Amino acid sequence: MTSTTPSGTTPRTHDDWLATARTVAAELASDALERDRANTLPHAQIDLFRSSGLLSLLVPAEQDGGGGDWRTAYQVIREIAAGDGSLGQLIGYHFQISWNAGFFANWELLAELSREGAAQGWFWGGAFNPRDADLKLTRTSGGYRLDGRKSFATGARVADRIGASAIDADTGEPRFIVLDPAQPGVRFGDDWDNLGQRLTASGSVSFDDVKVAPEGVVASLAPEALAPFGTLVTPAIQLVFIQFYIGIAEGALARAREYTLARTRPWLLSGVDAAAEDPYILQTYGELVAHLKAARALADEGIEALAQTIEAGPDALTWEGRGELAELVAAAKVVATRASLEATSRIFELTGARATSNAVGLDIHWRNVRTHTLHDPVAYKQREVGAHFLTGEHPPFTLYT
Repeated sequence: MTSTTPSGTTPRTHDDWLATARTVAAELASDALERDRANTLPHAQIDLFRSSGLLSLLVPAEQDGGGGDWRTAYQVIREIAAGDGSLGQLIGYHFQISWNAGFFANWELLAELSREGAAQGWFWGGAFNPRDADLKLTRTSGGYRLDGRKSFATGARVADRIGASAIDADTGEPRFIVLDPAQPGVRFGDDWDNLGQRLTASGSVSFDDVKVAPEGVVASLAPEALAPFGTLVTPAIQLVFIQFYIGIAEGALARAREYTLARTRPWLLSGVDAAAEDPYILQTYGELVAHLKAARALADEGIEALAQTIEAGPDALTWEGRGELAELVAAAKVVATRASLEATSRIFELTGARATSNAVGLDIHWRNVRTHTLHDPVAYKQREVGAHFLTGEHPPFTLYT
């Protein structure tokens, strides 16, 4: 595979990118279970992203990037997650964080970061976690100093650049910042050992007198300071979640299908010779596949709405339009959460008792979905959708809504 689209050549098409993603996903799937059990840091897998060119997908071709768009990026997340849910999350976070300067209409900085990121093969991680105590950003003679700790920092341990949220010590204003983690004072806890998404390098990170350049302070995150376009950071990241939930579920059903066809035995009272002829197995597969197709269709509607909004630019988006987009994404989150949890847990009904063997490892899909779907309670997304349906209410902007 080539790394990025060289300057002056034709960018890859949407179908080219998806073919690349499927090739990468197949390689990731080949040892995902073993890596999950070992809880290894995904250095080699990030290198695979780098060599495939996927990291520069959203970088314009004129900046020596892949020339892809958000429609393609979201589909790539889904494809990667079907092979390895953790790496689906990481590529999704990379797309989001590396492009965040664009949401804040800081186009010059976005171009600079994109160009250098494509040239150097940067992978981006994040240290946001709004429920943690905030990092403190203090002005110095040469820029800023960053201090504090985040208990979750997805991908930061293996990142070339980090996007983070911090509080300006002088004004109390929340800021979005970017920094190079390869400097003194950045310490990683290596303490991520959770039930699922174990390969996302999501442990803690501490900052002690870490330098942040003046241009590394990208934007204010204060709701009153943001235009509607800037608040798209939240529906955009929620769409990232939705894609890897769906991708994980699709990967689970694909593996269950292989097992059912190859190893599952029909029940003795079924009256058929093969599991693929058992009416209850057929019925359950049909139910799970139909629900997942519905989740995918709603997710695709959300992707198209966001892509069109980004293409229209900051001046075209009103608060009303932003609210409608956020509600569409909330509805997609509700459906994708339910469909992915259902698919990844009920595949055992279709594969049988022998499929619970640790050697088979079908539990990885449920563990991954179950872990990340707790990121922010889906019940609150249901409430948002219900309130909008009854009263037209839109939720206020937060880093969750």
